[in-house]
Amino acid sequence: MRTSLLPGIAILGLAAGLGCRSAQPVPAPANSGTRPATADNPRPNAPGELPGVAGIGGDSGTAPTGRGGGAGANATPRLYNRVITAQAKTKTGVFKTHRVGNQLMYEIPRTALGTDFLLATRIAQTTLGAGYGGTQVDDMVVRWERRDNRVLLRGVSYAIVADTSLPISQAVAASNYNPIIAAFNVEAYGPDSAPVIDVTRLFTTNIPEFGPGSAIRGSLDATRTFLESVATFPENIEVEAAQTYMVSAPAGRGGGGEAGGAAPPPRAATIVMHWSMVKLPERPMMPRLYDDRVGYFTVQQTDYGRDEHRALNRRFITRYRLEKKDPAAAVSEPVKPIVYYVDPATPKKWVPWVKAGIEAWQEAFEAAGFRNGIVAKEAPSRAQDPDWSAEDVRYSVIKWLPSTTENASGPHVSDPRTGEILEADVQFYHNVQNLSKSWYFSQVGALDPRAAKLPLPDSLMGRLIEYVVAHEVGHTLGFQHNMKASSAYPIDSIRNASFVKRMGHTPTLMDYARFNYVAQPEDKIPLEDLVPKIGPYDKWATMWGYAPIPNVRTPDEEKPILNKWAREQDTKPWLRFSTSGSAGSDPGENTEAVGDIDATTAARLGQENIKRLIPMLVPAATAEGESNAELIALYGTVLGQWATEMSHVARVVGAAESQEKYGGQSGPRFVPVSKARQKDAVRFLADNVFETPDFFLDESILRRMEPGGAVDRIGARQRSVLNALVANDKMHRMIEYEAFARPKSTVYTAAELLADVRQGVWAELADGSCDIDVYRRNLQRAYLDIMNTKLNPPTPAPAAPAAGGGGRAGGAGPVGTPPDARALIRGELRDLDGQIRAAMPKAANRMTRLHLEDMRNEIARILDPRP
Repeated sequence: MRTSLLPGIAILGLAAGLGCRSAQPVPAPANSGTRPATADNPRPNAPGELPGVAGIGGDSGTAPTGRGGGAGANATPRLYNRVITAQAKTKTGVFKTHRVGNQLMYEIPRTALGTDFLLATRIAQTTLGAGYGGTQVDDMVVRWERRDNRVLLRGVSYAIVADTSLPISQAVAASNYNPIIAAFNVEAYGPDSAPVIDVTRLFTTNIPEFGPGSAIRGSLDATRTFLESVATFPENIEVEAAQTYMVSAPAGRGGGGEAGGAAPPPRAATIVMHWSMVKLPERPMMPRLYDDRVGYFTVQQTDYGRDEHRALNRRFITRYRLEKKDPAAAVSEPVKPIVYYVDPATPKKWVPWVKAGIEAWQEAFEAAGFRNGIVAKEAPSRAQDPDWSAEDVRYSVIKWLPSTTENASGPHVSDPRTGEILEADVQFYHNVQNLSKSWYFSQVGALDPRAAKLPLPDSLMGRLIEYVVAHEVGHTLGFQHNMKASSAYPIDSIRNASFVKRMGHTPTLMDYARFNYVAQPEDKIPLEDLVPKIGPYDKWATMWGYAPIPNVRTPDEEKPILNKWAREQDTKPWLRFSTSGSAGSDPGENTEAVGDIDATTAARLGQENIKRLIPMLVPAATAEGESNAELIALYGTVLGQWATEMSHVARVVGAAESQEKYGGQSGPRFVPVSKARQKDAVRFLADNVFETPDFFLDESILRRMEPGGAVDRIGARQRSVLNALVANDKMHRMIEYEAFARPKSTVYTAAELLADVRQGVWAELADGSCDIDVYRRNLQRAYLDIMNTKLNPPTPAPAAPAAGGGGRAGGAGPVGTPPDARALIRGELRDLDGQIRAAMPKAANRMTRLHLEDMRNEIARILDPRP
């Protein structure tokens, strides 16, 4: 499971002992056709082997090289000491591992055969430009099985299940046959009949399930690939290998390649792959069923053993296993806390802030009944623990990665049977600091004197790092993004210092509500409260997922209590989660938003802060003897922030406010936004976007940046907002809402929208003297380009999905221009042509007159396109 800081990877602690008291065992996939060796199914003695003594007889005396392929008939096992020689470096753990020269042998206890292991594949180190160290590649369940004198490594899926006591489990097993990833000849048998196999090729040849996946594309060179290290522990084995690939350079790399346009030759990329194989819990944690009203990541199973008259998709939330030391206490220390380690590569000055970001979640876990439920530790030094590894699946780590990528992500690894999170690593890329600085300056720089001169002071950057770490740790605890949260509080509340101190400007860290750009200088919000923090949703959702529910034995028995908790959202909107199936229709589910309960007012206030920022740019972003690169980048970020806030206003039109509701909760899930609010949004955009935002046109800034480009830059942002305002999905909804309205005058129609947009974009046509400047000419051309695309799309619009087709109810639906909208657009263009014709005699200058003539020609071409 992976997720990222940018828009674009199950959670309830049970009372001590509850996890093993389930009367409803976790369903297991039946595996027809397999014969794992167990204590009850021992292997037959090899020819010449004495009964009860493994590995005697049949030894050829030859070296083991090449015997581990397993492609042909079974080889005859040899004497143990002929395979595991005195030169072997042996480690004891969940398996015994033996390094014999360049070979790696696994000695698999019979009790481990047929046992489920989670195999986590990571890139530990990499060549510059070939992916990133710490990248999560894949996680899968595997099982080792013996078949005569061979051992099979099989992949295991829990996607479809049925209780093995039911007849249908036989059919499920037949549909869920576990694939064989690799087969190995048994080289010898250990004293307890443990098969010894040569697994070297798993790590040094091109086996897809063990490779780097899409992170590296190229051919593996086995001559430059070798084992690096093996660490063996009681529950897991860690293997690293250096793999060398010949990879093709990206298209366009190196200025076009060789003479004649030939692609540059492949280059070598050596990466260190890391595989963690960890034994899945023998006592599976009791799962907790997912609820659309609370935002957790999930694992999913299709259960054919339920009483419902259909195969039931069962989703379990992903969560760590937390159990109370004192089940009777309201708040107790956990039996085993959640521990995150700080990567030793983390710059020392940031380590306290990273730890603070981890332990910020302690108050949320207290709401679930756990004191010190999550703790931060610094990774041990090599002297303290030479086998400690950040890639070890037993350790959750905040990994500091040397990358110019401006992002961070929080993947986690979970048990597919139950959703139990086994390990999680936050990928914290070094240059997320630059991203945080840009966000902070463009959103609240006008409110914080510390941002008046870059770079930001360490005390502020440390706080921003803490925020990013806390957000990503939230993902690793099981939490999805909750974009609904930014619209939970009234605008007046998030401008109120005492309210924000108590509740935050957003109810959760898991929204993309970065910094409080709605606040104004006169609101005197304390600087520490401009940054998001653990909020009421975080505490409540942690309680919902992690709080023990006593006296229950199955996930279904928990449902009444969980439903009761979820119903708190009816009276506390700040506890709500994004609505399933909203498909972008809810104007309160914006990304990068603050106060989008009223996006128009929020954008107006945000724009005031942006206006305050413009004169700050040169002093903040330039320094003696330094280039203007910071100024150029920061100007673009501020302009982008303005466009983002304006796009939130565009989403108000054709929108529906929503709340996730289950049976027993009255009222609809989706309610169209009022006509007055939609018209107000269009009026605001006409006044603040379609009218040129000339506060960006500060020549003292622009001419430090470039010789030209401001006209096109402003035009691109205007086009983007205009395109969003008349998007096809909006018009589909508006046409449908009009059809349902009684009386029709209560809804804002598509016809009214298009007329209001035309009047806003072409306002000069009504003036006594028609004078259209270059910014408005660009906007008007963009208007016709957008309408042309709607009437004459370059490719056929995607067809609407069939009724009852794939996806959930309330999905994205049709995306092509609605037929009624096409008719309306044609009418608008004809009316516009008449307005232009009437305005041409009033043209104030030659450029305006020629522009109007050109626009009439464009309208004619759009209405009657010719090949």
